[in-house]
Amino acid sequence: MLPFDKCPICGGEVVEKEVEKLLRGGRNTAVARLRAEVCLHCGERLYSKETVSQFERIRAKLARQELDEFQPLGQSFQVAI
Repeated sequence: MLPFDKCPICGGEVVEKEVEKLLRGGRNTAVARLRAEVCLHCGERLYSKETVSQFERIRAKLARQELDEFQPLGQSFQVAI
């Protein structure tokens, strides 16, 4: 059973889905794949307290350049247009 039976933002139906979350720390970015509750109406994502704590730990490691446990996905580039 999901913690939310309805979306707290719009009241829409909430289902569990696999999502990707971008986490930034300093100049580094990580992509996390995880299960989250997602509103079918407005798209709001709902995460557990434990998951939010993990996000904070990952962001802190990214900011401190502690990247050993992360798998590289490629390179990112900034382009001025």
